[in-house]
Amino acid sequence: MAAASPRRTTVESMNAPSTSAPGQLGPLFLTGGDVDRGGEDRRSQGWLDAALDAPATRALLLASGRTPVQGTRLAAPLASEVREELASSEALVWLGRLDGVDWVCASVDEAALAALAAAAGSELAGLREVGAELSLGEAALLTQANAVVHWRHVTRFCARCGAPTRATDAGWVLRCTAEGTEHFPRTDPAVIVLITDADDRVLLGANAAWGGDRYSLFAGFVEPGESLEEAVIREVFEEAGVRLSQPVYAGSQPWPFPASLMLGFTATALSTESTPDGEEILSTRWFTREELEREVRSGAIGIPGGISIAGALLRAWFGRELPSPPETPAVDPNGATDAGAGK
Repeated sequence: MAAASPRRTTVESMNAPSTSAPGQLGPLFLTGGDVDRGGEDRRSQGWLDAALDAPATRALLLASGRTPVQGTRLAAPLASEVREELASSEALVWLGRLDGVDWVCASVDEAALAALAAAAGSELAGLREVGAELSLGEAALLTQANAVVHWRHVTRFCARCGAPTRATDAGWVLRCTAEGTEHFPRTDPAVIVLITDADDRVLLGANAAWGGDRYSLFAGFVEPGESLEEAVIREVFEEAGVRLSQPVYAGSQPWPFPASLMLGFTATALSTESTPDGEEILSTRWFTREELEREVRSGAIGIPGGISIAGALLRAWFGRELPSPPETPAVDPNGATDAGAGK
């Protein structure tokens, strides 16, 4: 959508790891940005109202995960310019400060937001579309806003008694109006792993939801009572029938689609025999670097890329920027961008 920005070039070069450090990804898209979340401040009574009255406060307006964008910047109006939209929002949250300026986010009507964007000469875009183009700080704000607004929408009633909840702590706590029970934002841990064999080939899987020609890493959600490493080992055996050596942590990325934290690992397969489960995973394949490049450049398969940690892990193994199909960008699948998405 937008032209590549200096920030994108900088982060991609930071994210293009050498093979000398295979277990460390370094900085990832959607992380960093120096946003001051003000955890103590937002507990103060009236903090959100004070922020809304501050003349420099910006409003990040969301509808179906999209927000107004102009070029490589968020087209966030001053809060004073959209008081009516903020007052009618079902989810109004103080996000924090960026460069000394307060930011709030609000869920608003999609048609109204589209009209506001058109009047301002901007267009609506989602995190997948512009996450790699925004500055670190603005990408972090949009990531945070997506996650917390989703949580607000699905936590309108108390999970214990079903009574309505009421927002406190600048929108970060929902309190049951009947029992006073407090509910906090939820983040679901998910693991994703890059698997290699003794010959340094990589194992990828094709999810049934992608039609069978898009290959990515294996992943899934962590179950109760499970360690991250146990989740990696279980998911890969369930989906591909492969046993792994002890997984090694490589990095993490907030993935608010809608509310996951993707925790990346690398691991070595104990054997090369692989059997896809036939339901979620249609096919599994071992690739050398040369085979992967040839298959992608011919258009035979798609692979993850863009802002996803799946793409970062694959780049770390590949040793340079990933190849793209002819005349099209590398595939960045929807969902958790992994072979086991959608669980």
